[in-house]
Amino acid sequence: MDSHIYGVSEKTLFLFTLLCFSVASISALPHQNRTGNSTVTGQMINSNSVLVALLDSHYTELAELVEKALLLQTLEEAVGKHNITIFAPKNEALERQLDPEFKRFLLEPGNLKSLQTLLLFHIIPQRVGSNDWPGHKANPTRHTTLCNDHLHLITKNSGKKLVGAAVLTRPDDVTRPDGVIHGIERLLVPQSVQEDFNRRRNLRSISAVLPEGAPEVDPRTHRLKKPEPPVRAGSPPVLPVYDAMSPGPSLAPAPAPGPGGPHHHFDGESQVKDFIQTLLHYGGYNEMADILVNLTSLATEMGRLVSEGYVLTVLAPNDEAMAKLTTDQLSEPGAPEQIIYYHIIPEYQTEESMYNAVRRFGKIGYDTLRLPHKVVAQEADGSVKFGSGDGSAYLFDPDIYTDGRISVQGIDGVLFPEVEKESTSVKKSVSSVKVSTTTPRRGKLMEVACRVLGSLGQDSHFTTCQ
Repeated sequence: MDSHIYGVSEKTLFLFTLLCFSVASISALPHQNRTGNSTVTGQMINSNSVLVALLDSHYTELAELVEKALLLQTLEEAVGKHNITIFAPKNEALERQLDPEFKRFLLEPGNLKSLQTLLLFHIIPQRVGSNDWPGHKANPTRHTTLCNDHLHLITKNSGKKLVGAAVLTRPDDVTRPDGVIHGIERLLVPQSVQEDFNRRRNLRSISAVLPEGAPEVDPRTHRLKKPEPPVRAGSPPVLPVYDAMSPGPSLAPAPAPGPGGPHHHFDGESQVKDFIQTLLHYGGYNEMADILVNLTSLATEMGRLVSEGYVLTVLAPNDEAMAKLTTDQLSEPGAPEQIIYYHIIPEYQTEESMYNAVRRFGKIGYDTLRLPHKVVAQEADGSVKFGSGDGSAYLFDPDIYTDGRISVQGIDGVLFPEVEKESTSVKKSVSSVKVSTTTPRRGKLMEVACRVLGSLGQDSHFTTCQ
């Protein structure tokens, strides 16, 4: 018979203690989401991160493998600690030049470790630009990858730069503050993954990558086709967009030595007029257009920036949201400019790219033209939500205007930085807030809009301009 302690048997007490220990052990494990990645609460990745750029780049096959290998959490931690360099094989190398049996081997659930090792073999935990390659007379440099294997960087006498056995085809293809992506011609296979694959097939000397085919002959000239040099569409400007912005109305505009200015590669003024005209036609964004054209000189400045090669995304509050602004928020000198600066992101983002980013990473911080404040975005109710609390706004009218240089996304609220929200709440507690009772400003806006349309020769199409 079991002995009793305070009326409870020792066996019952032992089973209860064991159960409590098991529950505590399970609760201590990291929570896993549906994709298998550990969720890190409060962690936010910047929108201009090299990891976000990889997932939205033209290296779609590699990005798909990264997601299937459940490596997003690992790469987020790597980017948070140091710069990284990614060697991205072109899509053809993963679609047609790869042995189908080897690809099936990588995608089998039991070979997840081999797939992760293969992908981490393409990433170096430090920034290595194309200028950091050794010369053709120097010895190859050795770098440790994220899978604790090694890659050698070599420069041939012909000037070709190699990563292991792969030729560098698109050097510095994507550059971001926390890393760089180089395009390479083929997949890099570490020896350990090759051995695992060979062991599976019980062979020792089989190669996972198919040999290159015969040279292609141009049927018109009957000569061998030469590989086309990598063409980078629209070279980025030399200076950051903040250095190209005008310092203020009392000073002369700062020079913007981008590639577009002296060569007129981009007609920013026409593009800005086009997107303002689109806002007027779309309806519900007259106040935003009025501020850009009439109350400030932001339309002119945006046109100059776009002409210099910069890209912009405008988060445009609708008229209902703008009507809620108080006189205190608009009465301070330069207040309209500061409000709009916080709604302009110096990147080209669409509804799809923003939603994909927040779906993958939870929270994304977008830089704005109002330094150093960022707009924080997250997924909410199947859409993109900007800000937090009462000062948040949802993506209400996506892709109102997208032309590759300017993107306009309609939102249902006016955003303010967190510091201003706190100061505004203090003001409310001290004194009552004066709420503007005037009707939304539309008359003067339409006059300006008609002048813009008149310069384009289209004012006769609208009864309000006649």
